[in-house]
Amino acid sequence: MGSIYGKIFQISTFGESHGAAVGVVVTGCPAGVDFDLDFIQSELDRRKPGQSRITTQRKEADSVEVVSGVFEGKTTGTPIAMLVWNGDQRSKDYSHIADQFRPSHADFTYQEKYGVRDYRGGGRSSARETVARVAAGALAKLVLNQLGVKITAYVSQVGTLKLATPVEQLDLAVAETNAVRCPDTKLAEEMFTYIDEIRKQGDSVGGVVSAYITGCPVGLGEPVFDKLHAELGKAMLSINAVKGFEYGSGFDGVELRGSQHNDIIVKDDAGKVSTVTNHSGGIQGGISNGEPIYFRVGFKPVATIMQDQDSLNNSGEKIVVSGKGRHDPCVVPRAVPIVEAMSAIVLLDFYLRHRLTKLSDVL
Repeated sequence: MGSIYGKIFQISTFGESHGAAVGVVVTGCPAGVDFDLDFIQSELDRRKPGQSRITTQRKEADSVEVVSGVFEGKTTGTPIAMLVWNGDQRSKDYSHIADQFRPSHADFTYQEKYGVRDYRGGGRSSARETVARVAAGALAKLVLNQLGVKITAYVSQVGTLKLATPVEQLDLAVAETNAVRCPDTKLAEEMFTYIDEIRKQGDSVGGVVSAYITGCPVGLGEPVFDKLHAELGKAMLSINAVKGFEYGSGFDGVELRGSQHNDIIVKDDAGKVSTVTNHSGGIQGGISNGEPIYFRVGFKPVATIMQDQDSLNNSGEKIVVSGKGRHDPCVVPRAVPIVEAMSAIVLLDFYLRHRLTKLSDVL
């Protein structure tokens, strides 16, 4: 059950880091959607390894194969299966930790829960699994694009280097012009240098991916337990290495008074309702209000580092774990398309659920 997400637009992912392939089965996608395979591949290309020297040097083409659910370039309304074959596994790089528990990895918890684990690259707990999410998210984006919903994520922090410019003043398209995916070119260069220095030291560093969503219609979200921000939080926290999620004013909002924080509602001459400020982050009462949705996702430093660390083995004996293999010194540049993908999956699922809310929308 843990590999299934969504109520109507539902995804089920499968595969391990060093298995034959990873993939996803999508159910609930409306029929008649123009299936742009080139766009889906381009989204996977944004996530794939080996993009620069500050990402893992594992070489994977990540070419997606569509197995079902598409005919003559359109979705048929039946389950859509997409598959990506693994090609550049080096399982021998992990043979030394077959009976060892790496610090801050899922090794110990998987062993205790299941009594068996795939130690090769972490198996199912590896971020390799996110290939499937990005493929499904790209499909969701194709539908949302037709609805005028635009999802843009970008790197806003690496270590102590923070982007201070308000999102409204940024050209978010700049983020895709550099390896870090930061919309401030000068700061991106500083971030790249910093990550590269960390990499040379055999260490890792964390960061923040921010998301900005425009064009979202009013009414998405299902009170009481399926609030829109709650589901976005769940989706983001399900991504590997994520340690925090905040939307709207987030934790900074606790420093404000209600008179400062409240978003005043107004109506323009054309009758459009909006708010003067957007401390709510586009969500009120767990339901989208038509304003831009924005949130921040905090990623921890990658757990695998090229340094010796004390730990235990399967027998409970003290050991020293030596880092080997190919790993990202900072995960956030490659996490940007994953954050966008999970956002798209959540929003499309809620959009389809919303269509069933009022009888007038169904008939």
